[in-house]
Amino acid sequence: MRLFRHENRQRNHGTRRVYAMFELAYTFVDFSAAVCFTIGSVLFFWDSTMTIATWLFLVGSILFAAKPSLRLAREIKLARMGELEKLAERVES
Repeated sequence: MRLFRHENRQRNHGTRRVYAMFELAYTFVDFSAAVCFTIGSVLFFWDSTMTIATWLFLVGSILFAAKPSLRLAREIKLARMGELEKLAERVES
C-alpha cells in the first residue's frame, strides 16, 4: 500500500470522487477552525466573554488536529481502492 501518491487520486472516477469529497471536508474543517480562532480572539477583549473564547480556541485546536487525520484517512482509502482493483483483476484472470 503506497500512501500520498498522486496516481492514487487519478486512478478512476471513484478515486477522483473520494479525493474531492475529502478535500471538501478538509476545507470545511480548515475554515471552521479559522472562524473559531477569529471569533475567540475577538471575545478575549472582554472579561465577560473569556470562557466562550477559551472554548472556541479549544474547538479550533481540535479542528486543526482533525486536518492531518482527514488527510491520512483519505490516503488510506485511496490506497485500498487500488488494492481492491488489483484483487479484482487477479480474480478475473
